[in-house]
Amino acid sequence: MTDAVSARERILARVRAAVANAPEAAAVARDYRTSHTADDPAAVLGLLHENLADYRAHVHRTAPDGLAALVAERLAERGARSVAVPPGLPDAWLAATDAVRRPDEPRLSPYALDGIDAVVTGCALAIAETGTIVLDGGPGQGRRALTLVPDLHVCVVLAPEQVVASVPLALPRLDPGRPLTWISGPSATSDIELDRVEGVHGPRTLEVILVTGG
Repeated sequence: MTDAVSARERILARVRAAVANAPEAAAVARDYRTSHTADDPAAVLGLLHENLADYRAHVHRTAPDGLAALVAERLAERGARSVAVPPGLPDAWLAATDAVRRPDEPRLSPYALDGIDAVVTGCALAIAETGTIVLDGGPGQGRRALTLVPDLHVCVVLAPEQVVASVPLALPRLDPGRPLTWISGPSATSDIELDRVEGVHGPRTLEVILVTGG
């Protein structure tokens, strides 16, 4: 261990000596384009819908007063009899479902989580140009395992406040110290012959509900 530490210090000393008289780096201009989409909330939401669907997510739209019924419909349609509930998820979102609610507070064991059919969450934001939903473990989103183990993930996106056009516009709104999960469609992989298999590393089915007109 001592030899490893001394070797590290020797390397770092050489690096410091090599850059000691180097000129200061020039300032890098950050005036690049941050979005390729028109600054129109309806157009941005339409692009999000299109790109989510292109990644094989199932996308639905509703007004706030129709959210509970649509969540219940999606769970029933997929045959989900139990649903994991992250801390902070609004009770009203699950008010119309008959599925058994399994709150993740205290935390569900891996064995219990594996036996649950679905999870319903909110999100931190959604990115239109990439068709990506970002979760940061905040209220209503829960820990990462909740959205990786159940076979069905129903994710609610509040528009327009949680929708941005591009990744450069998303980054300033995200805390890099939080556990960020970036989701572009259901979990999928393919073998050397490009046969697609879904549900290997996460949910087989992603249902996204865009809530508009709030």
